[in-house]
Amino acid sequence: MLIESMRDIGYSLETALADVIDNSITAKACSIRLLADTTSAQPSLAIVDDGEGMSEDELLAAMRPGSRNPLETRDKEDLGRFGLGLKTASFSQCRKLTVASRKGGVTSCARWDLDKVAQTNQWLVELLDEPTSVPWIDELGISGTLVVWEKLDRLVEGDASDARSAFVSRIDDASEHLELVFHRFLAGERGIKKIALELNGRALEPFDPFHSTHPATQAGPVEKIKSGGLEVEVQAFTLPHHKKDPEGWERFAGKAGYLKNQGFYVYRGKRLIIHGTWFGLARQKELTKLARVRIDMPNGMDAEWKIDVKKASAQPPYHVRERLRRIIETIGATSRRVYTARGRRLASDSRLPVWQRRQHGNEISYCLNPDHPAFVDFKSQLPNDLKTGFERILEIAASSMPVDALFADISASPSHVSGAQLAEDTLKHLVETTFAALTSSGVNPDDALEMMRVTDPFRENWETASDWLQKKVDDCGDE
Repeated sequence: MLIESMRDIGYSLETALADVIDNSITAKACSIRLLADTTSAQPSLAIVDDGEGMSEDELLAAMRPGSRNPLETRDKEDLGRFGLGLKTASFSQCRKLTVASRKGGVTSCARWDLDKVAQTNQWLVELLDEPTSVPWIDELGISGTLVVWEKLDRLVEGDASDARSAFVSRIDDASEHLELVFHRFLAGERGIKKIALELNGRALEPFDPFHSTHPATQAGPVEKIKSGGLEVEVQAFTLPHHKKDPEGWERFAGKAGYLKNQGFYVYRGKRLIIHGTWFGLARQKELTKLARVRIDMPNGMDAEWKIDVKKASAQPPYHVRERLRRIIETIGATSRRVYTARGRRLASDSRLPVWQRRQHGNEISYCLNPDHPAFVDFKSQLPNDLKTGFERILEIAASSMPVDALFADISASPSHVSGAQLAEDTLKHLVETTFAALTSSGVNPDDALEMMRVTDPFRENWETASDWLQKKVDDCGDE
């Protein structure tokens, strides 16, 4: 009953694979390969590494549930926790677990078959004297460990082709998860031994959720929080606005999108264990969706952080939570600025923006700027009886702004949302009108050009507008 109950701790395929890979990294493996047989009548899955391997006694200990005390002090590079991972992770996906390991030229092999355990009602681990029949046994090198999952009753249900197709899809999804969880090992970050991870011969590439190499990514300083004689390191990152990174925008959103992937990313021994959460200290908001915060904790703080068996859940201790609570506003401020700065007054003259942002208490509204040169010029040409009507039209247009639709579209796919294109003659008229209004009020022509360069709609059409503007500046210089 116990061993069957161990199957339902809550592992997914990706968290189960990650738990087994933890053991390979702890065993100092340089190469870890995932091998999947998705076409045979009895599909199977394996993880093989070139680590230190295990003797027969070490293998038997590893096959014993609860082989390590979770309170025992571990090496700082040990990614293990309870001594349960190999068994619980494997049993969550299969009913037959075989582990072959080679150390010092000697190969040892042991197997758990849950069907035999059920038949005998005994904790029986088989020792295989001749492991030649074990799938992928030839993949073992001079040293290392091979973990084979067979009887994949949780992954492949029945023999239908769609079940096999779903199995392949789940393996592909799991590989993406592993590229995220172990990205610092795959990249060979300073202070970490680089590993190579493959799926059926295809190399997995590191996926850095902070997009830290992009020039538009904003990285904050590293802050250290002391806890129980150890240190937790916190560093905030603000990802680029979609206009700064149109090519990588969708990729770094992840399947859940930027809104759900904002928040803290907790690493234990440089291995990601939980991400996309503010731990209840803040809400996931649209304006902070670009904020991602890396938290590095050592494995000596497992009990304080309530690390679970799957290493997929954590809770910061009270004093750390309180420190995070105090700095969380600063953490999200940069992300908010990436969006709000584009809507603020970007020029020193308040007449330039077409739209004005107004705030009264907690209420924020947007209205068309009646002092914009284009509106002022048009209004000046109207007879007096139509000027009031024109002002009303501006008010009606502003009050009818489709805020809900804009919010929904920008949240779903901001790169696809843009203002309407200006006709060339309209843009030229706007350039001439705005430039004339600025220079006639005493603004230096060069300053007027710079003010318009950072203001929409000129900024979005700068390649065309700049040619006309430069000619206007040159003409002013000649005069």
